[in-house]
Parts: sequence; structure tokens; C-alpha cells
Amino acid sequence: MGPQTFAVLCALISLIFAAQAPQFAPPGPGPASPSSNYVGVNNCTLPNTPKIVGKVFDRFTQIWLENTDFEVANTTPTFQNLATQGILLSSYYAVTHPSEPNYVASLGGDFFGMGDDNLYNIPANISTAIDLLEAKDISWASYQENLPTDGSVLFSFTQPNYLDTSAPPYTYYVRKHNPHAIFNSVVNVESRRSKIRNFNDFAADLNASAIPQWNFVTPNLVNDGHDTDIDFAAAWLEYWLVPMLANSNFNDNRTLIVLTFDENENQRVNNRVFTLLLGGAIPQNLRGTVDDTYYSHYSLLSTVQANWGLGSLGRQDTNKTMSNVFSFVADVIGYQNQVVTGSAIPITSASGKNSGPLNSKLYVPFASPNLNAVGAGGGPVFVSPTLNTSVTPDTLPPPVNLAALGQQVPSAGYANGTGPNGSVPPPVTVVDSC
Repeated sequence: MGPQTFAVLCALISLIFAAQAPQFAPPGPGPASPSSNYVGVNNCTLPNTPKIVGKVFDRFTQIWLENTDFEVANTTPTFQNLATQGILLSSYYAVTHPSEPNYVASLGGDFFGMGDDNLYNIPANISTAIDLLEAKDISWASYQENLPTDGSVLFSFTQPNYLDTSAPPYTYYVRKHNPHAIFNSVVNVESRRSKIRNFNDFAADLNASAIPQWNFVTPNLVNDGHDTDIDFAAAWLEYWLVPMLANSNFNDNRTLIVLTFDENENQRVNNRVFTLLLGGAIPQNLRGTVDDTYYSHYSLLSTVQANWGLGSLGRQDTNKTMSNVFSFVADVIGYQNQVVTGSAIPITSASGKNSGPLNSKLYVPFASPNLNAVGAGGGPVFVSPTLNTSVTPDTLPPPVNLAALGQQVPSAGYANGTGPNGSVPPPVTVVDSC
């Protein structure tokens, strides 16, 4: 085959794949309107609670996209245009591969050795950012596009394909991108579980001026770029985020919005991801600038802790190397970040290499957090009263290869209808957000 024939063949293959790839279509009339493409129908809104004033911002919203290298996002026009309105974090890193452990880490301060996207139920005595927020009466919600019902703990949800009505049903929602559903400390408490909401709920909360102070936003599997590409995700941002930046119910002068990716695509290089700080809380003189400080997903926790003077989880959120506070916040409150550059930047591209209670090949039990740790907020380490604090990292036994013994970790979920040792999953009730 000659070079010209090969080039023509490659072009034809590209055209075939392009024709098969889904094309972006708005999932609804707009982010402020309900959509029949979201199965859950909103019946009420979250309550308007007193605002807890922060040192730099009063609302914090994180939006997660999927599996993209920094350079790819940084050369895409939509992301370039958004960068002119905020601060580009050029040295922000995901903490591992694949997706699920990154989401878990952002809420729990650790990924507990997890190296896959399997179904887990992290025990109720393991704390999360929700414990820290509620200790200061800071309102919160998780908004998951295409979540079937409020508080759902389903592993995934398949529904009619709104992109192509002639195609088979499509799985738009997956639990692995919804960290709140993975922690029993959230889903076992009805008042918390009801705050895991879908985008029809978001529209209702938005129009009622009831968007909470801390928010976690996950688009569906096509809109976040997981099953599509960066251009598809960019089209969704033009549809959803761009108008929200101009909506004062979502973004006012005390709002910080973090747009990030769970991990990069090329696992042969370190895990740098495109991350952008947006919102009215960004000072005018910093818009369109670049911050080269080293950050990771744990900085999402430490920045919130610093802003509201919260306690910590005593895990990687208190690891000074991994949890620098966003500089524009640190500068205002006088927090001293660590200088982490060059070879000092941790390598976080490995998967499944860390021992932990969610690693079947390197299993160790859950350990107590560092009770003496001091996080960016200065408050105490939050510990569940039912956690055995005598089990520390220093007293853990050697890792055990449970997989080699035909066993799974005790926190494994019920993907096949049963749990560890044949146990039956607990009953699931549909939570009414009212």
C-alpha cells in the first residue's frame, strides 16, 4: 500500500468514526429549565438557610469533567475563552487513576488505595467534607445530571437516548462520578442523602435562589467528555456554564467556581489536568492570569477549610505538599503555601499501587486519621465517634492480597446482588427531597 492510499484510507476511517460519534444536543431548554430528558422530576427546592460568610468567598462550586490532558483542554477555544475570565492553574494535578478514586479523594481526603471503578460502600465512620461543612452550618448539595431519583445509590442508570432517539437506551449516569453516594456517612443519613440531586432539582433551586454554599456538579457521561471528546464537553459548557456565569442566583461577587478534570488521558505522563478558577470572587486584576503554584484535588478541600475556618479530615487534606490553598485565597488570609516545583512534584499517574482498605491486592483496614494534624482551616480533625482511633497507619498489619485468596474488600458493593460473604444489600428507599 502506497503512502497516498494509506492517507486516503485513514481519512475514510476518520470520517466513519466521526459519523458514528454522538453530536452534542442540548439536554433541555437551558440550565434554568427542567427537562424531560432527566428522569427525576423536582417537587420542591432546598431551603434557604442563613449564609455563613467566608473570608474570601461565600459560595464554592466545583464542576468535574473527564479524562483529558492539560494541553488538549488548554488549546480548545471554549476553555481558552473561559480562561480570560478567571485564573488558570497550570500546575494542578489529579491524585491517581482511574476516575472513581479521584472523586472519592476530593470528598474524603484520601482514595484509600482504590485503583479501579468498582462499586464500594465506604463505612459510615469514615468522615468527609460534609461533616466539616455541617459542623459550621454551611449548606451543600451534589448535583448529578441524569441521576434517576434524589439520593439514588444505583451503580448506573440507563434511559432513552436523547441524542439519538433511534438508538438503543444509553447509560448517562454512573455512581463512580458521584462521590457522595459512595460514602455511607452521607447515604445512611436521610437529610444528607436528599441533597444528592439531579439537574431538574438544580433548575428549581436556581430559580428559587436556593443554590447552597458548597456544590458538587457532575455532567452526564457524554457532556463531561467521558464517552465523547473535549469539543463535546466544550459545547456543553457553552450551553450550561456560560449562561450560569451571568446568572446572579448562581454566580455573584462572592462565588468561587472551580472547573476541573478528574484525571488526564495519557497515563504515561504525570497527572496534570486543566483547572480554572472562575466566578465573581476572582479579583478583576487576576482575571486572565496564570497561577503556577502546585495544587492537587486535595486543594479543593484545603481551600474550603481555609475560607470558612473549618476543621480537617486529618488525611491528605493536611498533607502540606499535596494540599496548597489556592493562592488568591491564601494571599488574603495569610496562609503560607509550600513551594513544590520540578522533581519535587509528586508522581500521581500510578493506579492501584497504594495499599489501602479499597485495594483487594494490597488490602489493609481503614486507619484512623492523623488526630494531631492541623489543616488550612485551623480547626480540629473531625473523627466519627464510632471509629477505632487505635488503628493508625503505624499499627496496620502488612498488606494482604485478598484477590489471590478469592476474596473482595469488606467495603465492596453489591454489583452482583450480594456483598461480602454473600450478604444481602440493605433496602434502598427513594428519598423525597421535601
